[in-house]
Amino acid sequence: MGIVLGPNQYGKAETRVVRIVRDTPRHEIRDLSVSTALRGDFTAAHVEGDQSQVLPTDTQKNTAFAFAKSHGIASPEDYGLALARRLLEAAPSATGATVRVEEYAWDRILVDGVGHDHAFVRRGGEVRTTEVDVSTSGAQVTSGIKDLVVLKSTGSEFKGFLRDEYTTLPDADDRILATSLAATWRYADAVERDWNAVHDDVRTLVLATFATTYSRALQQTLHAMGSAVLEAHGEIAEISFSAPNKHHFLVDLEPFGLENPGEVFIAADRPYGLIEATVCREDQG
Repeated sequence: MGIVLGPNQYGKAETRVVRIVRDTPRHEIRDLSVSTALRGDFTAAHVEGDQSQVLPTDTQKNTAFAFAKSHGIASPEDYGLALARRLLEAAPSATGATVRVEEYAWDRILVDGVGHDHAFVRRGGEVRTTEVDVSTSGAQVTSGIKDLVVLKSTGSEFKGFLRDEYTTLPDADDRILATSLAATWRYADAVERDWNAVHDDVRTLVLATFATTYSRALQQTLHAMGSAVLEAHGEIAEISFSAPNKHHFLVDLEPFGLENPGEVFIAADRPYGLIEATVCREDQG
């Protein structure tokens, strides 16, 4: 039985690219973590150690920096598409290039109620994500958000679930629902669009739906959020969620002679339920 090389790819991971736009006295900042990868016919490099068709990972890193200047960063999607296409051109043996981008947001520091021109404070929490894949057959863009921590203090229940001899969880008619949400949405095509506007609107829809949907389970909430996004954005083919259930358990205050009518909780970080789901159009499922 012969031995052959299986699927493989290589690239440069987590290049930190910070781009400051100084064209006017009011500066702009884009803060990215960029990971690139090339796949294709690199058998000689693996089997024979022949690097003649290998574009060094250091070159991929340098290209990420150069394109931040030459092409700018209007959005992670535009930047990722331009970078992936350039890497594919530079490596003739490559059949595909993948670029993953995480963007960290900065807000202007307020001085007398006005955002400062060139002083910023790093926004905590959520991270914007993008994955661009360009190959000889076309391009695909998947955008998203992660570490979006949300909580609602009522409007959620969990009851009527399957029970067996190991079940101890009681029914909950009114509970805290909290999660650190990760969402990714795949576009039907990679044509030019206002990626920033779509990202902002998807985020708004997800948050509003989370807030206003009476939840009988986190699964139901994820489906409602996904449906709201797909109904509003025909350019999105599907949206996927990963939602760890951040459990909050009512503290027993009776030993201290105190009542606790759903007011004091202990937040447990692990173990946690992990709920994952994809909502897609019927012709995409």
